[in-house]
Amino acid sequence: MTDDVVELERVQKRFGGVTALDSVTLGFARGTFTAVMGPSGSGKSTLLQTAAGLERPTAGTVRVGGTDLATLGETGLTLLRRQRIGFVFQAFNLLSSLTAEQNVALPLRLAGRRPARRDVRAALAAVGLADRGRHRPAELSGGQQQRVAIARALITRPDVLFADEPTGALDMSTGREVLALLRSMVDGQRQTVVMVTHDPVAAAHADRVVFLADGRVAGEMTAPTPQSVAERMTSLETAGARG
Repeated sequence: MTDDVVELERVQKRFGGVTALDSVTLGFARGTFTAVMGPSGSGKSTLLQTAAGLERPTAGTVRVGGTDLATLGETGLTLLRRQRIGFVFQAFNLLSSLTAEQNVALPLRLAGRRPARRDVRAALAAVGLADRGRHRPAELSGGQQQRVAIARALITRPDVLFADEPTGALDMSTGREVLALLRSMVDGQRQTVVMVTHDPVAAAHADRVVFLADGRVAGEMTAPTPQSVAERMTSLETAGARG
């Protein structure tokens, strides 16, 4: 048995003649925060999408909570994503006509469940927005909108939260607040977070940084600092330029 919530075993992903992921084997343990970094075109977003079941691998195995995604049809895969996977993106993707409470409740409604108002309010309170439930996105700052998006992603109590450049549209101060929130959810609630980022400061909030280059794992780092991450990224980009 493994404590890994998400497992990738010898995963390959090809788009036509292009290999985006090349025999990637990784695990993401419960209650950990992993940042994924690499030069442009290294396969970061493809890794996230394949691990989350948004893309099917060309070869290899992806398991979420012990379930082999290859055994699921499209309906089963959709249900698994709704119930066990949370998503946060750079674009907040909130519905402008809905209040914060209604946006947070949306995944439950899509899953055919009647959301309890206390659960929705608790999710907003957990991200520091207990008093903003009736506000629409246009009435919220960028950081507040991203907090609503995080609450929406966590309302189903997913096994894993995937975040793709979650601070990319935020200023530095607000971005750090969002990263601190993700960190607190890992530490306080044993939430598993996998985040793609290009920012060494963002990556330093994680327990571990996984580096990709040319679709392959190019190393890992624990207890990262902004300086150590920046140095590793510089070496990867220099090596890529030489190649």
